[in-house]
Amino acid sequence: TRIVVHKDGPRGNHFRRAGPRQRVYFEPDEVHACIVTCGGLCPGLNTVIREIVCGLSDMYGVTKILGIQGGYRGFYARNTIDLTPKSVNDIHKRGGTILGSSRGGHDTMKIVDSIQYRGINQVYVIGGDGSQRGAGVIFEEVRKRGLKVAVAGIPKTIDNDIPVIDKSFGFDSAVEEAQRAINAAHVEAGSADNGIGLVKLMGRYSGFIAHYATLASRDVDCCLIPESPFYLEGEGGLFKYIEKRLKENGHMVIVVAEGAGQKLIAENMKEMGQDASGNALLLDVGLWLSQKINEHFKKNKTTINLKYIDPTYMIRAIPSNASDNVYCTLLAHSVVHGAMAGYTGFTVGQVNGRHCYIPFYRITEKQNKVSITDRMWARLLSSTNQPSFLSKQDVDDAKVEDERTAKLLDGSPSNPKVEDKVASSNSNGVK
Repeated sequence: TRIVVHKDGPRGNHFRRAGPRQRVYFEPDEVHACIVTCGGLCPGLNTVIREIVCGLSDMYGVTKILGIQGGYRGFYARNTIDLTPKSVNDIHKRGGTILGSSRGGHDTMKIVDSIQYRGINQVYVIGGDGSQRGAGVIFEEVRKRGLKVAVAGIPKTIDNDIPVIDKSFGFDSAVEEAQRAINAAHVEAGSADNGIGLVKLMGRYSGFIAHYATLASRDVDCCLIPESPFYLEGEGGLFKYIEKRLKENGHMVIVVAEGAGQKLIAENMKEMGQDASGNALLLDVGLWLSQKINEHFKKNKTTINLKYIDPTYMIRAIPSNASDNVYCTLLAHSVVHGAMAGYTGFTVGQVNGRHCYIPFYRITEKQNKVSITDRMWARLLSSTNQPSFLSKQDVDDAKVEDERTAKLLDGSPSNPKVEDKVASSNSNGVK
């Protein structure tokens, strides 16, 4: 069997290559598939739905495909729609998801009861790490009951924070759309004396969108992300850098990821709790930073013109661009081939340029983060000329963390159970 190697260590990690198989486990007229979308919106969701439906229909002749409405709770609320190639033909041109989405609502027993009651034997879950973790739990319960059901996932995160895979779908579209906001901020800043354009982008724990949008833009003077702590006052701080840029250029643009500076804000503000998915509700770093910058220059009796732009929900809601449309198609076809061949308990992703099947647990055990000790971050610092805001201790700590992560990955099983099949005569109870 051909494999894909993910070289994080001397041995690497091996995953099965995705694609059509010579032997198909499910007979097309016996397939009763369902698709569910969970979590926040992301460009490309409708494209993935369309291509799963068209892939099942055109490549395998499957006719029974259900759409579960409103996320995981749609399973036991019995909200479903029939999906056909005709009904999904144009949905890739629209943003969002035609199935609706929600956070939370993961009652494993009720979900599997519904799967069993409806006679569903293929479940396609499109969602982030929490949703994929939930899919893993559904897979375990399905196996415990001995049901002949394939549970497969497509990882969705606009932040690109899912590990192992090269890139998540929707990320390219998000970076491209972020350019519009950055350009608007640049125009506003350049049209006023001491103009500052401040743009907040997505990135709860990982600053990839802010990082890549900054590199692509060339108009950004400072990029702040969760992985790189920053401070405001004193030499090497943000305020001194803003003063320097305004003196040199008369204006500047700052990009900040939503998860940046949370420790700084929390010093004098209370926590905001969690959302339905268990994610921490973050304090608005954009508003807070706007206020702090205005206060600083008012105290120094300097007039500035600061414009704050938050395009978050506009970016999430756009249709996917050409690059992501192609990527979504490949992911959807790969997951269909895997499920039809009888594989289960896997998510599909691109690793080192090859599409492969990855066990659920591998993409939920950690988060992908921007490494502030690698060349890409160094290129950003060079592009913006911003200070690193790092002490020597910060750099040493980051290196230790990178080494620890590499060791953890290297210590993972080199032959993960992605070959766990619905069609094998094991505890799945199929044959």
